Amino acid sequence: MSEFVQNALIVVETFFLLYLLLYASYLLLSVAIGAWHLYQADRMRTIKNELKHNFYFPVSVLVPAHNEEVTILDSVKSLLELDYQLYEIVVVDDGSTDNTIQVLIDYFHMQKVSRPIRRSIPCKDIRAIYEAPGTQIQLTLLQKENGGKGDALNAGINISQYPYFLCIDADSVLQRDSLERIVQPVMEDDNVVAVGGLVRVAQCIDFDPHVQRDPGQPIPYHLPWNFLISMQVMEYDRSFLASRILLDGFNGNLIISGAFGLFRKSVVIAAGGYATDVLGEDMELVAKLHVYCRNNMTRYSIRYEPNAVCWSQAPSSLRDLFKQRRRWHIGLFQCITRYRFMFLKSRFGMVGTVSYLYYLLYELYSPIIEVVGLAATFATAIVGPLDWQFVLRFYLLFALYSSILTITAFFQRIYTQNLRISFQDVLRACIMCLIENVFFRFVFDFIRLNALLSYRKNKGTWGQIKRVSRKDR
Repeated sequence: MSEFVQNALIVVETFFLLYLLLYASYLLLSVAIGAWHLYQADRMRTIKNELKHNFYFPVSVLVPAHNEEVTILDSVKSLLELDYQLYEIVVVDDGSTDNTIQVLIDYFHMQKVSRPIRRSIPCKDIRAIYEAPGTQIQLTLLQKENGGKGDALNAGINISQYPYFLCIDADSVLQRDSLERIVQPVMEDDNVVAVGGLVRVAQCIDFDPHVQRDPGQPIPYHLPWNFLISMQVMEYDRSFLASRILLDGFNGNLIISGAFGLFRKSVVIAAGGYATDVLGEDMELVAKLHVYCRNNMTRYSIRYEPNAVCWSQAPSSLRDLFKQRRRWHIGLFQCITRYRFMFLKSRFGMVGTVSYLYYLLYELYSPIIEVVGLAATFATAIVGPLDWQFVLRFYLLFALYSSILTITAFFQRIYTQNLRISFQDVLRACIMCLIENVFFRFVFDFIRLNALLSYRKNKGTWGQIKRVSRKDR
C-alpha cells in the first residue's frame, strides 16, 4: 500500500479517535450536569409542592391522530383525568382510514356540531366537528382531510380556545401531574414560549399513569423482555437526562419531542405554525421559533422540564424501529439543511454554534463519521501503522465508559421519579447498557446511514408503526 494511502488512513483514524474522545467528554459533562440538576430539583420538589396555587394557565391539549383506533381511547381517557383545573382536549383526526373516529364517537356519545374556525394558519379542509356533551373537560373531535401531522396540529391550533397548547401523540399517556409540571416554567418566567417534557417508554409500566397515587408510593417499573424495547429505554434515559438538560442551561435546545411539548400559541402563529413539508415538524418548529424570536429581537426562552413525564410506546419490532428512526433522521436532515444559515451567525448565539454543531456532527453525520472512522481504523491496524490490539482496547474502553454513563442516567431516573425496580431488572439494565453501547449503536448507525442514502426516495414517507393497546402489552 502506498505511503499516501497509509497517511490518509492515519489522518482519518486520528480524527475519528478525537471525535470519540470529544463525544465521551460531552457525555460526561452532560450526564453530570443532568444528574446534579435532577438532584437539586428533587430537593426543591417538597418546597414547590407546599407552594400550591389556585391560578392555572388555560391550556389546549392537541392530539393528532391517524389510524390510531387501538390506542386513542386509552390516551383520551387518561387526558380527562389530569390533575389540572383549566384545559380542553382537541383530537384531530387526520384522514384516518380505520375506526379512530367511530371509537371516540361511540364511547363519549359525541355529537356533530357547527362551530366557526378562525384559520390563523393554513391547513387542509375540515370535514366535521364533534363534541362530547357529558365530560367535565371540553372534548372536541376534529375530522379533516389527510395532510400529515404538522397540518393536523395547525388545524388543532386554529380551533383551540386557549393561549397555550400542548401537543401529545395519540399513543402516549401523561401522568396526572404532567400538565401541571410542564406549565411550571411558564409560570416562573413570562418569556418562556415553549417547554419540552420527558418522554419515557410506556412498555415499562404495569399501571395506569393517570390513576391517583400517594406521593410516597413507588411506581411499579420493569424492563421489558423485548431486547429492542430495553435498548430504547437505555437510549431515551441517556438522551433526556444528558443533552436536553445541558442545552437547556443556555437556551440551546433545538428540539422538543413531538410526543410531549407545550407552546405559546400567539408566537407559534406569528412564526407560521408547523411546517407540512418535512418529517421532523417538531424540530422544525423549535428552530423556527429560535429564528423568529431572534430576528425580531424578542426576549424568549425555550425550556425543558424533566419532571413532566409522558409515557409513549416504543417500536417493538426491528421493522417498526427502522421506520421510526429513518423518519427521525430524515426530519433531522431536513431541519439542519433548512436552517443552515444559523450556523456561526452571531445573532443566534450559542444556538448557532454549540447546538447546531452538536446536531450536525454527533446526530446528523455521526453514522457516516463512525462507519468511515471504524473502517479506516481497522484498515490502519491491518496495514501496520497502528496496533490492532490498541484499537480493540480503545473501543472496548469507550464502550464501557459510555455504558457507565448510560447506567448512571438510568438509575438517576429511577431515583428521582420514585420508581420501584427489582434486582433482576438492575442486572438486566447493566447488561443492556453494555450491549447497547457495543452493538446496538451500530444498528442505529445502519438505520441512519440508510436514511441519508435513501433520502430522495423516502423524504415524504412517514411509515406506519404497529400500536398495541394497554391490555395487550
